[in-house]
Amino acid sequence: MPASNPRIVVLGSVNMDLITRTPSLPDPGETVLGTSFTTSPGGKGSNQAIAAAKAGVSVAFIGAVGDDEFGATLRHTLSSAGVDDRALRTAAGSSGIAAITVDDQAENSIVVVPGANHHVRDLTEDDLAVIAEADILLCQLEIPLDTVVAAFEYARSRGVVTMLNPSPVQDLPDALVAATEVLVVNEAEEARLGHRVNEVPHVITTLGARGARYRGTESFEVSAPRVDAVDTTGAGDAFAGALAASWFTGPRASVEWACVAGSFATTRPGASASSGTRDEIDAVRDAAARR
Repeated sequence: MPASNPRIVVLGSVNMDLITRTPSLPDPGETVLGTSFTTSPGGKGSNQAIAAAKAGVSVAFIGAVGDDEFGATLRHTLSSAGVDDRALRTAAGSSGIAAITVDDQAENSIVVVPGANHHVRDLTEDDLAVIAEADILLCQLEIPLDTVVAAFEYARSRGVVTMLNPSPVQDLPDALVAATEVLVVNEAEEARLGHRVNEVPHVITTLGARGARYRGTESFEVSAPRVDAVDTTGAGDAFAGALAASWFTGPRASVEWACVAGSFATTRPGASASSGTRDEIDAVRDAAARR
């Protein structure tokens, strides 16, 4: 499998993010005044696909958008980033949306309404053909769980590496755990999944600004470069996309590079637009090495 240009297929969600900025996140029942409002294409699947494509590898996306205004914008966002959108279907009704609030400390809260993402309930023959041609299949849990299980089982039968970012976190069926080769979690997700993470060959746990740790063929922890963060939205997706793009360089090199990609993403607002190109990520990595 190629280290320089693996073929990545992302099966997952695509949303329009509705982003409000405010000095502090509201407590339950509290109303606060915001300082700005913007819309930005997002969804964990779309974000990760765009991050991998910007990192310079071949990426195809399987998912669904609605037949509303947002749907056309979301499709264009993927294709303009270099993602193959031929397996992106259009469903009747609304596209997925995510209501995101970001405070002045760059922390966020997110509510997702799946919309068209709920229509990804089966895999067509064309979808299976796209998966069969991949080197890595990357999935999250913002589409129906049964679809992810079916895709992973098929991918493993064809020798495709399966990489799962189990977010939003939930109990994982045995079949999905058995079909997962690489698990990408944050600390809260790792704690929620408990002993199930030990059943996966490769586990990468993101540690926010501290970096990430790996457990698999060896165990190690790497630090992230220090940056001036403005928005953590999408940082985990940038990490996952960069990890997939660099996975065949080996666990240590890919985790180190993904940490840089995740850190870089926090220096820009938004989700899909925050991930860096290969040159941008390399520049941050090289600058950190010179310090």
